[in-house]
Amino acid sequence: MKILFVSQHYRPEPFRLSDICEDLVERGHEVTVLTGVPNYPEGKIYADYRNRQNRRETIEGVTVFRSYTIPRGKNTLHRILNYFSFAISSSIGVLLGQYKAKDGSEFDCVFVNQTSPVMMAWAGMAYKNKYKKPLFLYCMDVWPDSLTVGGVKQDSLIFKLFKFISKKVYRASDYIFVTSPSFKNHFVNQFDITEQKITYLPQYAEDLFIPDESRVNKESVDLTFAGNIGKAQNLETILKAASLIEKNTDLPKKIHFHFVGDGTELLSMKALAHELELKNVSFYGRRSLEEMPTFYKKSDAMLVSLIGDSIVSRTIPGKVQSYMAAGKPIIGAISGDTKTIVEEANCGYVSSEQDVEQLAQNICEFSMLSIEEQKELGKQARSYYEKHFSKEQFMTQLEKYLREEFSS
Repeated sequence: MKILFVSQHYRPEPFRLSDICEDLVERGHEVTVLTGVPNYPEGKIYADYRNRQNRRETIEGVTVFRSYTIPRGKNTLHRILNYFSFAISSSIGVLLGQYKAKDGSEFDCVFVNQTSPVMMAWAGMAYKNKYKKPLFLYCMDVWPDSLTVGGVKQDSLIFKLFKFISKKVYRASDYIFVTSPSFKNHFVNQFDITEQKITYLPQYAEDLFIPDESRVNKESVDLTFAGNIGKAQNLETILKAASLIEKNTDLPKKIHFHFVGDGTELLSMKALAHELELKNVSFYGRRSLEEMPTFYKKSDAMLVSLIGDSIVSRTIPGKVQSYMAAGKPIIGAISGDTKTIVEEANCGYVSSEQDVEQLAQNICEFSMLSIEEQKELGKQARSYYEKHFSKEQFMTQLEKYLREEFSS
């Protein structure tokens, strides 16, 4: 098959879509990606892509076209310009016929990997309408509800505008894949989309995340949060729990919190840690995907948190699959589908999003487990991952749906 993927973000930016596309190439498909100029998460164009460098390149067998993109910067105005610049420029490129398969023919289908913003799907819609090809959409972030994380009220004109835009995008899609089961009902109820169009397709972890059996007893308990540091991640709850724990002198071991990642709230979280005078917290900034297993190896458990009271709280963050693939216990301040997964897998502890005291208590309880008990939680995480989230399952299911549409 000849597949056109549309996504504002792609390698060298840290997104799993790159792994998916490269695997499809290995399976014999021709894959082309229409994406933006890399600038995530720092908000600056990467050095190798400035001055119109590398606007078309081949990465691991994948043809990559990069459409004009204003970098996201550090403020709301630049973020808006970033969103619309890619959406408009990529759509214009499609309408002008700039993107073709290697032999100059049309693609068999178009696949939108929809993170934020939802407007990145416009180019996919344009391709569907121009060439009458099926449109697949993989929904990572549900819009416009994701805007509420940034303080946009549901009764505001901005929210209503983006709800109109989102409804157009989702209803234009022939097939929608969702990363969390809760998203199904949301699409049916909010956008009047038939349930038959929606399929639950959970994310997987890259192959480099594997269990490590070399853990030994040590003087501290190390907990790691890995990933984007934004408002949705609710790290304030974790830091306040760290403050309570630091004041607890009865614990047999010191507990240290490690935060690996970057994002819009990194400076705010550092400031909060300083305000709370935390000595048990370390920030490492953004690290490459290849560096992450080193941090995992040093960790006794992994942390996950999200804000509550919205569809966002029902998201299954991609880090959950990475944690489980690495065979790590999970301690979460989270509800919804992620809470269900941790409880079904019996691989850790979960408290509600804002319950600082319960999170601190869960962490203390975990710290008093023996190494063997901690390892058992990790083994149960890995077992659940292999049963429900493996890469082979994901790729087989994805390829099945693409082939069924192509052959119909």
